[in-house]
Amino acid sequence: MKRRSLDPETPAESVEASLYKALLSLKTPAEMSAFLHDLCTPAELEVLVDRWRVVPLLLDGMPYRQIHERTAVSITTIGRVARFLNQGNGGYLAAAARATRGQSVAKKKAST
Repeated sequence: MKRRSLDPETPAESVEASLYKALLSLKTPAEMSAFLHDLCTPAELEVLVDRWRVVPLLLDGMPYRQIHERTAVSITTIGRVARFLNQGNGGYLAAAARATRGQSVAKKKAST
């Protein structure tokens, strides 16, 4: 992964923080979709989707082989996601908790 900067006046950390702020500024799934499709190549986006696809299945305790058969995501990717779920920075868990909470609220609104 490229780690050098052509602009030594702008630290990579501040550019990274700027990206996080840009992501947080988007308000709808459509805005996020447009941004990610502009930012990522189709292959990069596919990798992100594959990783996210296995998170709820791992959280439900589904075995790797069954996840692979159900999603066609490689065992290596499934293992990588599982490792970060257990030993990472908590990002997957926070996002999964908020996504689940958002789905619960939407279901409640739909049923009323």
